[in-house]
Amino acid sequence: MANTFKNYFGKAVTANSTIFTAGAGVQATVIGMTIANLTTSPITANVFLTAGGTDYYMLSQATIAVGGALVPIGGDQKVVLEAADAIKVSTSGTSDVILSVLEIS
Repeated sequence: MANTFKNYFGKAVTANSTIFTAGAGVQATVIGMTIANLTTSPITANVFLTAGGTDYYMLSQATIAVGGALVPIGGDQKVVLEAADAIKVSTSGTSDVILSVLEIS
């Protein structure tokens, strides 16, 4: 089994955007996620894990201050994804997303 650390990015995210989908034959551990507010007003963020075609909220309507960032995954919080599972982000204003993943194939 190969273990590979990778970063995935979402640029200028607003609407429901898929940041990462685990490929066939891949298990992944999400080890970090940062959502940065790029606007001049507070925004809200939603983070979903999609498994078996169903979206599960990991975070709902969390506020991110002007010039601020939110770290919903990191530190003691990790998320395991099986093949075809996905992480999606939706924000009420423009944001950038960085996702750090350990892929096991």
